Amino acid sequence: MSLSQAFREKSFDDLPGWDEDDHLAAFAAFRRSAFHVLTKPYRSGGLGVDFNAFTDAYAAARTVLPTDRREARAFFERQFIPAQIRADSGGAGLVTGFYEPVVDASPVRTERFTVPLLSRPADLVDIDDANRPPGMDPYLAFGRATPNGPVEYFDRGEIERGALIGKTVDSKGLEIAWLADKVDAFFIHVQGAARLTMTDGRFCRVTYAAKSGQRFTGPGKILSELGEIPLQAVTMQSIRAWFKAHPDRIDEILWRNRSYIFFREISLGEPGFDDPELGPIAAAKVPLTPGRSLAVDRLLHTFGTPFYIDGPSLTAFDRKPFRRLMIAQDTGSAITGPARGDLFAGTGDAAGEIAGVVRNSADFYALIPRPLVPGAGR
Repeated sequence: MSLSQAFREKSFDDLPGWDEDDHLAAFAAFRRSAFHVLTKPYRSGGLGVDFNAFTDAYAAARTVLPTDRREARAFFERQFIPAQIRADSGGAGLVTGFYEPVVDASPVRTERFTVPLLSRPADLVDIDDANRPPGMDPYLAFGRATPNGPVEYFDRGEIERGALIGKTVDSKGLEIAWLADKVDAFFIHVQGAARLTMTDGRFCRVTYAAKSGQRFTGPGKILSELGEIPLQAVTMQSIRAWFKAHPDRIDEILWRNRSYIFFREISLGEPGFDDPELGPIAAAKVPLTPGRSLAVDRLLHTFGTPFYIDGPSLTAFDRKPFRRLMIAQDTGSAITGPARGDLFAGTGDAAGEIAGVVRNSADFYALIPRPLVPGAGR
């Protein structure tokens, strides 16, 4: 696999604010991936950043423990060469934000708690080129098992109208927990994880397990196209405000996003979930680090790749222009393209206030392992 010509080699001096960043925080996130890959390697992305080229960097990260920002910066400069990558249009990239909500929930349905979070149904099967029926949308990575072979799975509207009522897994209902608000549940679907404060006194987490498979269509885009919210004013907060003002139209809008997410419950004692400062374990199978983990297009990029993000118009995180080294450790249905990223803001309402307003142009610099860059040396 050769490195894509989409990358344009740069020097660290070309990265605005590089010397001022906290590279030690980024190193901690990178090191978590370095230990995970001992059990399962990451898949190489389509742009040619070969996972095997990270061998030396991961080995060094497992044995070296920088004590300050300067040493951490030196680690990344020894192991990598920065390369700018542009959007398909040739311009700057785009960053948005995501977070882990904290929501009240009930273990049983009650008069107040009526909206379920569902676990993966037994008839939901993975789809790939080996078992994809002729004529099935090549986008679909999941389907429904039937006696005549897999078919497209029920979509959001069908599921919320009752298509899975009575379905069980291991003789248990699919319902992990019940929420009081359909919009809260939808945004948990969007974020892919949540912490639940249960009415029985328990405190648990849910994280992504699978999805129905259809394409994601964001409510912000729908409301903008309908002329309800100007595109430049679309944020999580403005979408929530619109739903609150139009409760009779919630289903109309949400069902136009056919994709539906299934979850699995995680106890706080499960490995990787014992640090309350870290986020959920996401697609790269390591806990997300607030302000340092990045969701990318997993078809193009390789998990574990460090990305330096230069977003001078983004000040939501700390009231300063966003210039940070991030580690690719998650993905998402709406995250598509070479210079497209979703920044993990953390857990709870304060993180949600940050994540909900992030939609900014930014320059993306991938840190490429030196073995992939001819003449880079050590």
